[in-house]
Amino acid sequence: MATELTTYKIASIPADGVGREVVEAGQRVLDVLAEQSAGKFAFQWDEFPWGCGYHAETGKMMADDGLETLESYDAIYFGAVGWENVPDHISLWGLRLNITQNFDQWANVRPVKFLPGVQSPLRKADHTELDWVVVRENSEGEYAGLGGRNLSGRGPGNEVALQTALFTEKGCERIMRFAFDLARTRTVKKVSSVTKSNAQQYGMVLWDDVFKRVALDYPDVTTESVLVDAMSAKFILHPEDLSVVVASNLNADILSDLGSALAGSLGIAASANLNPERRFPSMFEPVHGSAPDIAGQGISNPIGAIASAALMLDHFGLHDEARRVEAAIETATGNGALTRDIGGTSDTHEVTEAIVHALENALTPA
Repeated sequence: MATELTTYKIASIPADGVGREVVEAGQRVLDVLAEQSAGKFAFQWDEFPWGCGYHAETGKMMADDGLETLESYDAIYFGAVGWENVPDHISLWGLRLNITQNFDQWANVRPVKFLPGVQSPLRKADHTELDWVVVRENSEGEYAGLGGRNLSGRGPGNEVALQTALFTEKGCERIMRFAFDLARTRTVKKVSSVTKSNAQQYGMVLWDDVFKRVALDYPDVTTESVLVDAMSAKFILHPEDLSVVVASNLNADILSDLGSALAGSLGIAASANLNPERRFPSMFEPVHGSAPDIAGQGISNPIGAIASAALMLDHFGLHDEARRVEAAIETATGNGALTRDIGGTSDTHEVTEAIVHALENALTPA
């Protein structure tokens, strides 16, 4: 009996700078996978021109009905946002955060992967197996968007800005349970909670209290609570102790970038913005920015975007295919297909084709 073809409908938003280059690379890899699936699945790509270029033409980062349009898709594949014609806070809130917040993509998953052939600045990485994931609360916390600027009418030097962090018991609990459930799937079943509750005595003390309560439901998972400054040091001095790190929006944002830098480059860092209840589509994107200094030169690192595509495959339940993509990335870097940011001379196309070559020459799992 023939297997019915499943077509995944994906909204592609390359946005700005190197976003187009890396999104094209990810699409190339996923289309090769689809070709190899013997009619099991396919991808329908619909591209949207939103971003800073769109803003220059319309004064908006995305169409007025953009969210309504995106809601019908199975997933969103995002490039990078930001360009000199639009202030960063406008470009970010107008597109990426507009999507993540309105689609309640409350779980941001950012794996820290150490790839063969990629030299880490950590000496410990030369002889220690390191592999952890940062789980970021993605809907509230320090990026809730609450606050304002006032009193500018009193004259220069008198303006006041308030930026309010929002912590809800519900928001804390759901991201923590997500982290614990993820830890149960890993070899090392451990969750490290990160706050700054000694100085932020309300929101982050609530976070600590919820973490202690939720941990009682997971007696098989080891736990620790660490202040963010101490965790920054631990990322460098004792990364072998890490498995799943859960933190608020701002703290996890910073820590995940540190982790990726320790793995060799932000260019290899993947992420998933998940709505776990699947009420809305989830969004998958590399962690790096739009990189205006190298945009259009064809030398950007596509690995972060391709690894994000693997996270999208996991979201679709295509776990074997996701592992194949990750293995192909490791084969390519191990064979020396490295862009400049990780010490090589290969361009975007060459790295992408090395990954495709590894996929085409690997044995399909039974």
